Amino acid sequence: MLYVQQSLADKEKIIHIGQFHWMYDVVAFFQMFMGVFLAFMIIFGSLHFQSKFGINLGGYALAPDAGLFDTFRALHPAIKLVAFLFFLFGVLRFAQMMVTKATTEIAITNLRMIYKRGLVARAVIEMRIDRIESVDFLQGILGRIFDYGRVRVHGMGVGNIILPALARPIIIRKAIEKARDLNSDIK
Repeated sequence: MLYVQQSLADKEKIIHIGQFHWMYDVVAFFQMFMGVFLAFMIIFGSLHFQSKFGINLGGYALAPDAGLFDTFRALHPAIKLVAFLFFLFGVLRFAQMMVTKATTEIAITNLRMIYKRGLVARAVIEMRIDRIESVDFLQGILGRIFDYGRVRVHGMGVGNIILPALARPIIIRKAIEKARDLNSDIK
């Protein structure tokens, strides 16, 4: 919450801080798992194919008593490269999702809604509370079961701000309504 705390104006108070749902972490781990799983499936599938059909996929002569590691080393470099790329894609996708989670800040104050994202380059979208027309949230079946969803904020003349999947989207709507009430009391 570093950016939000630094950008608070006088008499501005944080009402709610949006948080990613734990399902976001599950999806990130699943991305990494699928990359690792597919890499192993490519390696072991080609090793199994090679041993079952007796076709040497690497073009290198193998001794009849060659072990698993020797057989792996004898695989064609393209097979190892494709497996490595699947592994790398899974790990990088996981890292990208975790960096996104760590560098995204969503806050509702009594004066504005702040949505900041970015690690090196910062993208900040702010909308004054009195300029918000409506708040919608989008939930699928799993979102309804586990209480997470995407929030879409419609603003006057600003357009839409679509927030990532957040925990308890109804609380965000209530926080905006509370901020409107506090903002109307100030005027």
